[in-house]
Amino acid sequence: MMRTYTILRPLARVATVLLVALACVPAQAERIKELASVQGVRQNQLIGYGLVVGLDGSGDQTTQAPFTAQSVQSMLSQLGIQLPPGVTPQLRNSAAVMVTTQLPAYAQPGQQIDVTVSSLGNAKSLRGGTLLLTPLRGADGQIYAMAQGNLVVGGAGAAAGGSKVQINHLSAGRVPGGATVERSVPNPALNGDAIRLELTRTDFSLVRQVAEAINRQMPAAAGTPVTAQALDARVIRVQLPIDPAARVAFMADLENIEVSPAQPVPKVIVNARTGSVVMNQTVALQPSAVAHGNLSVTISSTPVVSQPGPFSQGTTQVAEKTDIQIKQDGGAIMQLQASAKLADVVKALNALGATAQDLIAILQALKASGSLKADLEII
Repeated sequence: MMRTYTILRPLARVATVLLVALACVPAQAERIKELASVQGVRQNQLIGYGLVVGLDGSGDQTTQAPFTAQSVQSMLSQLGIQLPPGVTPQLRNSAAVMVTTQLPAYAQPGQQIDVTVSSLGNAKSLRGGTLLLTPLRGADGQIYAMAQGNLVVGGAGAAAGGSKVQINHLSAGRVPGGATVERSVPNPALNGDAIRLELTRTDFSLVRQVAEAINRQMPAAAGTPVTAQALDARVIRVQLPIDPAARVAFMADLENIEVSPAQPVPKVIVNARTGSVVMNQTVALQPSAVAHGNLSVTISSTPVVSQPGPFSQGTTQVAEKTDIQIKQDGGAIMQLQASAKLADVVKALNALGATAQDLIAILQALKASGSLKADLEII
């Protein structure tokens, strides 16, 4: 019997490479709300520890997750039920979970928000469970919301006879509207005489365009030469109306101002783990020549049986004869024409017929030679 192991890097076989090829179209206008955010107007993370009950035997195993039993005993003691000393209940229908959510800006008491529930122990599934009353705390340790409700788990699974089938994830779920806000977070963003807009990216050209667009469309307050002033490559100071009642309408108009942003910096993003290559529409390619060859490694293993002689009282021995062959094919030199459009760059790279990992090496070499006019970022 012959067993053959082959490791190939064929040049003609094109691997699955994600090239997001967007046509080179003129930059479309974007609203300020899509380009920037108001400093101080943000979400706050909340977290809590809770219990999920009502599981169909898929909860935590108390021998490996003793904190689940401790939590249940603590909860029962608060309800006036005391377990006998030394008794550790087997809670296969319960699971310890972590509850997380985002508290929106300007959230008020009584508002309902969604929560995410994730298993903390070794529960097999949270499907069909109910989250018990869980306080959600902020970074300051204060309780800002209370969560409770039935879980919605998007997965399904079954196991029998040592076999298991599972679709999606079973150890995490959501409770829509499962948390009620109990405390609001004060937000003084509109209480001063000005606000600060923070762009989503650092760009001197963009920050100037946004400030100029605001000054063109929003009248300056009395005694103020301009409404908006760029402080650096990311932050814009915007003067608020003197009348507090007009500030909400002012912000609504401000967010909807349209700006035509400049072309982004040419960039190629390479994920070395998955072989994905993503480039934006401003990537350009200078004339260059690329030579790329094939490498083929073949390992052949053949069993060899050695029989002992008659009446020698020996034993049959089995050995393997291994044959390793390495083949390096020469690669022809291919000329890549200058390309200013993304579609032409993608077409030129596809002409090489390289695999995903080979394409990463080629892009790095093109960048080092100066032919690739883009920033190359490896993630």
